[in-house]
Amino acid sequence: MKYFIKRIALVIFATVFIACGEEEKKEEKQPRPVKYQEVGFLGGEKVRSFSGTARTDKIVNLSFRNSGIVTVFDMKLGQKVKKGQLLAKLDNVQSRLAYEQAVTQLNSAASQMNTAKLSLNRVRSLYEKGSASLSDFEAAKNSFKTAEESHKSAKRGVDIQAEQIQYGYIYAPEDGIIASISAEVDENVSPGQAVAVLNAGTDMEITLGLPESIINGVNQGMDVAVGFTSLGGENFKGKVTEVAPAVDANTSTYPVRVTVTNPTDAIKTGMAATVTFDFADHKMDNTVLVVPAHAVGEDSNGRFVFLIEDDGDNAKVKKQQVVLGSLTSEGFEITSGLSAGQKIATAGLQTLLDGQEVRMQ
Repeated sequence: MKYFIKRIALVIFATVFIACGEEEKKEEKQPRPVKYQEVGFLGGEKVRSFSGTARTDKIVNLSFRNSGIVTVFDMKLGQKVKKGQLLAKLDNVQSRLAYEQAVTQLNSAASQMNTAKLSLNRVRSLYEKGSASLSDFEAAKNSFKTAEESHKSAKRGVDIQAEQIQYGYIYAPEDGIIASISAEVDENVSPGQAVAVLNAGTDMEITLGLPESIINGVNQGMDVAVGFTSLGGENFKGKVTEVAPAVDANTSTYPVRVTVTNPTDAIKTGMAATVTFDFADHKMDNTVLVVPAHAVGEDSNGRFVFLIEDDGDNAKVKKQQVVLGSLTSEGFEITSGLSAGQKIATAGLQTLLDGQEVRMQ
């Protein structure tokens, strides 16, 4: 009986020992992998890419300068037109009526001027004979002068109304291609209302906006690389043609235009483009440190980052308090707490602990 009890005790002891060993093995933890980034300067990246939109260098919104109903509309999408070609016409009812009224007023003014001239000649003859007073002669001259001015004014009115009739026609201002249409025959349009868009340019441009951190590194004539999402891996060359000196209030960026120097017919207006700038030869202002916005946390002591201390074999994270400056397109400016080249964790700040061992990846 005693022998049996001893065997049971040995079995229980062995089981407990094995279980404890397994628990100890389970408690062994591997260093946690973390993503990291070296602290760098604002605008320090040598190659930067930005999105833009393709368009021809000259886009004309076609519109009438008069109101009325469209009677002729000789435009179709993709149609090639020549300079001076008649594209659209209004009924011009109001303009023609105004022109006829102006002609009637001109005829009336001409009749009044002729009558005043005859009266002046008659009074002059009587005055020379002593049969009319000087005041009668002066009154006749003033009447003729007034009638003459009225005739000149009426004549200018006819010219203006004749020009108004021409405002009811649209002629192609340049050779080009009709890119869009927004009106039809029998539609009532108003002055300045765009009825079509003409792509009249010969060059293809990319319009985009750049942040203030790199705008000083961009100059007219700078060579860039251009790619289009819809054209696969085909690459094009470009040249910066315009750099705005002031920021766009709507986008908070500086508008820039890039001309594609080797365009093809495959590039269409409105296509999404990627413009790549190489600042390898440009000296950036290495005075402002910057870290990604998502690498910055906040606790009761203020803002912090997890600094990675790497001694070669092991790496640990250290909660480092920092003082932030402005938020830029590249992240937060750092005014104190870090130096260039230090490594910081860029993900999982909520689960990292001060002093925790990590594995950089």
